[in-house]
Amino acid sequence: MNEAAQTLDGWYSLHLLYSVDWPSLRLLENDEMETLVTELQDFLKRQEEVHDKKEGSYAFYNITGQKADLILWMLRPTIDELNALELEFNKLQISDFLIPSYSYVSIIELSNYLAKESDEDPYQNEYVKKRLYPEVPKSRYICFYPMDKRRQGEDNWYMLDMEKRRELMRSHGMIGRGYAGKVKQFITGSVGLDEYEWGVTLFSDEMLQFKKLIYEMRFDEVSARYGDFGDFYVGVHLPADSLLSFFR
Repeated sequence: MNEAAQTLDGWYSLHLLYSVDWPSLRLLENDEMETLVTELQDFLKRQEEVHDKKEGSYAFYNITGQKADLILWMLRPTIDELNALELEFNKLQISDFLIPSYSYVSIIELSNYLAKESDEDPYQNEYVKKRLYPEVPKSRYICFYPMDKRRQGEDNWYMLDMEKRRELMRSHGMIGRGYAGKVKQFITGSVGLDEYEWGVTLFSDEMLQFKKLIYEMRFDEVSARYGDFGDFYVGVHLPADSLLSFFR
């Protein structure tokens, strides 16, 4: 049996995607719409307060295309808190006009493929803590997609020995480093938690950077030979103060 990669695990992650029932929403009176939007804004304000206290984080974006209209990404220390947050969101009045289109459960993780030998407790390392318990940026654009490592015939990631996997991941990671300052990347592990094995969430102020980064990675062996990908969701930041005009 090959050596399994060990992970450092941080905040639990929940991606919720919705389509808006626009025909029903158009039937609301102005005061009903304002009440609905104010309640949603209050919910997002509470998420911002948690973000400011570094006790969790979130992102709220308008998805481009027909797969969904909204994505709400929430991070919390426990799955119980995420479960309660999802329930709280479902009880908002706006939920009467939202149709669930996709969800993804995972947890922020760092693998030991590129870890350096050290006697230090990694959870006390400031760099590691920032990666495991991140402050999600308010970048202009988001890109989210799930992925697997392939397990087919000769292209079976899990049949490679640890040293080979380390070598491949080192090369793969160098591509990502080339986009430092242009793209912010978060990896969440979902083995045993959802359909795919990982979720990847990217943020950037330039949508084109997503295309450039992912295209370049396609030529790396980790993606070209061992990567299987789900749907890609991209969108534009949706500030709380623009919600009334968005829904109206």
